[in-house]
Amino acid sequence: MCFNCILQSDEQTEDYEVLFSATWHLGISASPIPYKYLYSTYLPTYFLLNPQPLHTTYTCRLENMIEPSQRLRRAVRSNDASLVKRIVANHPALVHNPDHSADGLANSNLHLAASLGYLQVCKILVRLDHEKPTPALNDLHQTALMLAAGAGHTEVVHFLAENDPATILRRDSRGRDAIMEASVGGHDTVLQILLTYVPGGAESAVTNADHEGNTALHFASSNGHLLVLRTLLAAGADADKKNMWSWNAVAYSATVQAEVYFKNLVVDVEKRKRAKQETDECRKGGAAVRLVDHDASG
Repeated sequence: MCFNCILQSDEQTEDYEVLFSATWHLGISASPIPYKYLYSTYLPTYFLLNPQPLHTTYTCRLENMIEPSQRLRRAVRSNDASLVKRIVANHPALVHNPDHSADGLANSNLHLAASLGYLQVCKILVRLDHEKPTPALNDLHQTALMLAAGAGHTEVVHFLAENDPATILRRDSRGRDAIMEASVGGHDTVLQILLTYVPGGAESAVTNADHEGNTALHFASSNGHLLVLRTLLAAGADADKKNMWSWNAVAYSATVQAEVYFKNLVVDVEKRKRAKQETDECRKGGAAVRLVDHDASG
């Protein structure tokens, strides 16, 4: 097979893997080589070192042995957004491409990209209507946003939350949402992003509990994430709220030091609330007095 024939064939199938097999005096075993490197690196080097007749020294062939679904998943794992776009364009039915392997949990392309923090791949998939008409869910009813939040991928969380804020409040099979996942992982920046975009406001969102009654505050406390504790309490989380076993978040403190810090935070938050209430009351009272003075002078 001549070099020109190989190049012409590969132009027709850019997303195929190329298997370059060479037999020469040093001995090379067959190994998969991406097509873009085959022509720019491997073949020119081989020809330079081996000026023998081509038909007696090597064989190159394109192999289309890999299913498109597997090639697409490989492209996602490789963070190759352009290749993902090309494969989905040729195989529109694979835009979701759930992974039905033993430990795949039916994760879609977006689940995989979000869990790995690949922002550009996520943008391509969303642009290709991956999340329409509703967000894709895996076997645990988790969204891609939940996986990104749990892994602490700030840019991906920002993009997905901004693209569809309603997804923030979706619950998985355990009753957990993206805010709880971020709290479990201790990802404070991710948590702040979610609380910024969550529909209905942050104070309402941080009171949500899973099927066992655990709130985001319970998860942050049990894992010793002090910054997350501060953020949740500042957003209005209830430190006294108990789960189904009648334990509040303070009871799950990871260490004695964390428990002391937690209690001090609660006291500090309560002081600020009282100070704010007093200030608001004073302002209301002052406005009333000014109103009376205005009427009297009139």
